[in-house]
Amino acid sequence: MAITALFVTLSTIIAEKLGAVVGALVATLPVSAGPVYVFLALDHGPTFISASAVASLAMNAATAVFVTAYVRMAQRRSLWISVSLAFIAWLATTLVLASVRWTALSASVVNLSVFALCLWIVKPFRLVPMPPTTRPWNDFVVRAGMVTLLVGAVVTLSFRIGPAGSGVLAVFPVIYASIMVILHRRVGGPATAAVLANAVPGLAGFGVALLILHLSAVSFGSALALVAALGVSVAWNAGLYFLFEG
Repeated sequence: MAITALFVTLSTIIAEKLGAVVGALVATLPVSAGPVYVFLALDHGPTFISASAVASLAMNAATAVFVTAYVRMAQRRSLWISVSLAFIAWLATTLVLASVRWTALSASVVNLSVFALCLWIVKPFRLVPMPPTTRPWNDFVVRAGMVTLLVGAVVTLSFRIGPAGSGVLAVFPVIYASIMVILHRRVGGPATAAVLANAVPGLAGFGVALLILHLSAVSFGSALALVAALGVSVAWNAGLYFLFEG
């Protein structure tokens, strides 16, 4: 949990120094799910990791719904109304998705369908300028603390809830919720929504990384599969950076 807090804090500082687009792309790296899977791999075998990854892949679509709902609501609604409605949308989607026994193919199809719609919805809101802002130290503590608690909860509960439950909890949108709560109060809804709208393409790449993790964990072992998944996520977001900024 301490290692996770340090990792999240360093990632957040780098993102803040390099701007809103980079901040969005860093947020869609496996900043929270990555440590969860590393520690799950220390306690469970490759089969468990593979099964968890396909559950996380399906739930990635619910995260896209969560972010998209906030982007739409934050244009005119207050922080708490926007976040509350986004969580309701996430919970409803999660309950539907969690009732299905997913395969790599079916989870991928759901992601393709959901992300095609979400990208179309958020596209008009990506270009709102981000006003300059300073981030007090307690913001880093809040974000790192939220992710640390998530890691502790998943690793502790994994023996009881199994791979599917662990996969669902591993991708709980704690990073995106922290961005909403922290930034909305400081720069307003539209600017915060722009950051999260830029995160949706990166979130799609995170889904590809989860698919790679699922497909490679049993064949190559959890360690190599996690490295490969991280490489896919970093390469995807690097490509998006050059596409957006180039």
